[in-house]
Amino acid sequence: MFIGEWNKSVILTYIGMSSAVLGMYFACMGKVYEAFAALIVSGVCDLFDGAVARKCKRNEAQKLFGIQLDSLVDVVSFLALPAVLGISIGMKCWYHLIVLILFCICGIARLAFFNVSSEVGDTPVKYYRGLPVTYTALILPLVYLLHLCLAQNVFTVVYTIAMLLIALLNILDIKIAKPKGMAYPIFALLAVGMLVVYLTVL
Repeated sequence: MFIGEWNKSVILTYIGMSSAVLGMYFACMGKVYEAFAALIVSGVCDLFDGAVARKCKRNEAQKLFGIQLDSLVDVVSFLALPAVLGISIGMKCWYHLIVLILFCICGIARLAFFNVSSEVGDTPVKYYRGLPVTYTALILPLVYLLHLCLAQNVFTVVYTIAMLLIALLNILDIKIAKPKGMAYPIFALLAVGMLVVYLTVL
């Protein structure tokens, strides 16, 4: 009846994207802390959506759909939302715009490259090649906390450099260990701690 997949294997992915759209709304409304909290929630959803999908019975078409869906949601959650957040916290000069564009280009190039790799069975197993775009959900909220101890103009420079470094690491062909075992609950606890900070402390 409907185009697309709407089973339980993709629910968490859709929730992550919904959180990202909510984050863009918050950013546009000037609610920066809430927007960063939404980015963190999107990151948590991405951390576990693959595990949830693998526990569901899926045919090959549904698996391929999941791969494409995950990348498309990553564009919204970890490229578009950070770009909107960057503008909302002061990246409004022409050179900031260049940084934001490069950030998105590098992220999209990475996602497209690994979409092709996954289709030909060339997906890394023990390590990532370069920094996954999803790590943005951990790095940028941590970097943003520096605004509490830095002057605004200094903080904007630091944040801009952080986005440039993320963009470079997205496409740099270096080995980065994949999380496994206890890394998942540790990341989850870190995310919960960050959410508490952003929603109750700040």
